Amino acid sequence: MRRRLRYILLLLLSLSIITLWWTVNDSDCNFEPFLASKTTKFQVHATKVIIQPWRGRHHVYGIFMIPDEYKQAPFFVVTVQGAGSYCSKQSGYQKNFDDIFAEPGTYLVRKFIRTRIALRLILQGSYFQLNDKQNWTLTFPEQKTSTARRNS
Repeated sequence: MRRRLRYILLLLLSLSIITLWWTVNDSDCNFEPFLASKTTKFQVHATKVIIQPWRGRHHVYGIFMIPDEYKQAPFFVVTVQGAGSYCSKQSGYQKNFDDIFAEPGTYLVRKFIRTRIALRLILQGSYFQLNDKQNWTLTFPEQKTSTARRNS
């Protein structure tokens, strides 16, 4: 009986470790060539970061304030230092999240990272790095209209 209990505990421990450290890349596009390219990009840091993985899924995210001219961008890349980069497509435009209101001419984007990745970073001692909004970045391809506006 004790031997069976040991095997069950070892199995549960192994599954927990695999779940926390298994990397999952479910990006919507191939972002590595985009990030490596010399093309002009627009980057914005998070306005607010919420790190509460103990509350379950969808409680680790950054809120970004984006100029309206980027609503038509085909994709963007969210990069969180230590957690990696993920490509995403735009879906919906919000004017407020968590008591953050979009300034005129902007909209808000809320981007999540996986709870297991946040837990892994916290267990590795990177809570403050993860909670720093300067470590959360959205990168957009430069819009032609904004380039023309800057040159005028």
